[in-house]
Parts: sequence; C-alpha cells; structure tokens
Amino acid sequence: MSDSTKHTQQADQNTTHFGYETVNTAEKQEKVAEVFHSVAAKYDIMNDLMSFGIHRLWKRFTMEFTGVRKGDKVLDIAGGTGDLTMKFSDLVGPEGKVVLADINDSMLKVGRDRLLDKGYSGNIEVVQANAESLPFADNSFNVITMAFGLRNVTKKENALAEFNRVLKPGGRLLVLEFSKTKNPLLSKMYDVYSFSALPMMGKLITNDADSYRYLAESIRMHPDQETLKGMFQDAGFANCEYHNLTGGIVALHKGIKA
Repeated sequence: MSDSTKHTQQADQNTTHFGYETVNTAEKQEKVAEVFHSVAAKYDIMNDLMSFGIHRLWKRFTMEFTGVRKGDKVLDIAGGTGDLTMKFSDLVGPEGKVVLADINDSMLKVGRDRLLDKGYSGNIEVVQANAESLPFADNSFNVITMAFGLRNVTKKENALAEFNRVLKPGGRLLVLEFSKTKNPLLSKMYDVYSFSALPMMGKLITNDADSYRYLAESIRMHPDQETLKGMFQDAGFANCEYHNLTGGIVALHKGIKA
C-alpha cells in the first residue's frame, strides 16, 4: 500500500459529515450537541409543524412492531422529549422499566420535565448516554427504539453494534429515520420544502435557521434503506427488514438479535 493511500484512509477515518460539511470526527458530536441545545425548547412544536403532525403516525406505526409486553425492559435511545417513552411506560406496567436515554442534556431535561408534568415517573429512568458507548450491561433490554436519531450519530456502525450487545437474545431493534424516496416528483417537492421552508420555519420559531438547514442536510447524507439494512446485518441482526412510510421519506428498520 502506498503512503498516499495510507494517508487517504487515515483522513477518511478522522473525518465525517456534519450535514454537507466535512469535519473532524471529534468535532461532530459537539456540533450536533449545539444544534439540539438550540432547538430543545421548541423541538415538539417544530416536529408538528415540519411534519404537519404526521410524525405521530410514524411513531404509532413503530409502536405496532415493538411487541412490547408487561414486564419488559425497553431502551428509548435518542428519546429526546419522550414521545415513545410515555407509550412504553403504559405498556410495560409497574413491573417493567423504560430507559429514556439521549446524549443531549438539554433534550433530556425537556423530556424529563414533560414526563413529570404528565404524571410519568415510576417505571422510567432518565439517562444521558452516547449511542456509540452505552452504559448498560450485555443482554439488558427486550426492545430498543431510536426515532430520528441515527443520522446524527458519528459512527452508526458502532451504535448498531452497541444496540446488539445490550439487547437480550431475541430482542428487537427498531430504527425510525428519514430515508430516500424513489418518487422523482415527491423527491423534488421534498427538496424544495427541506431547503427552503424548514430553515425559514426554524428562523421564525426558534430564531435558528442554521440548525434546521443542518437537519435537512443530515437527512440527505443518511444511508438509504438497503444500505442501512445491510448495516443491521453486519452488526449481527437477523430477520432484518424495513417499511417505507410516506413514499419512502421515512423508513422503519427492524432487526432481531440472534
């Protein structure tokens, strides 16, 4: 191997994407943290506005595939303001447990306060955690969900390996994330909306257009459906499949720990 090839490979290992920008791997986590610190207070409002409320249907569809039962232990990673955590709390009952985890402390504070305001506390634990290095023992959870968080992870393969590690054998991983539509007309409309309307809404609602421009770019840089399915398989998951929602703008990927 030539010195130039070695240098290129080393450079590739030390850099990653922050939206369309190439940054040092060590920088991305900090930059993503800044985005979510900025938007945390208005995150739920913006979710409803950006998706016209459809994100609630996407999450409801995800819940139907979890198979969660009373007494189960569930990890809602990148759970943010706790939408899925609340639903899981009701399903697992007092004998079960739900861990709301997020790397961003601003998002966790919003989520924790929202859960308390709605009377949720007994079977919920709130943990600040990095998806690439989870502070949980092997074979801890029956189900792991991650909704709209994987595209922000620096090394997605590391996160998927961690999910596999902390799941119990037979446990399910469900990742709900923006993806790629193959409909040319829908794709064009979505691009116009993402790069014009989203930053404008971000500016009006949160006084932060740049964060929502990054979110639009991060969606375009995220692996497509088949690529992500292959990453699930590489991480050791079996029975991997995905379901396209809203024409493929969003996809739900599922895998089972063998």
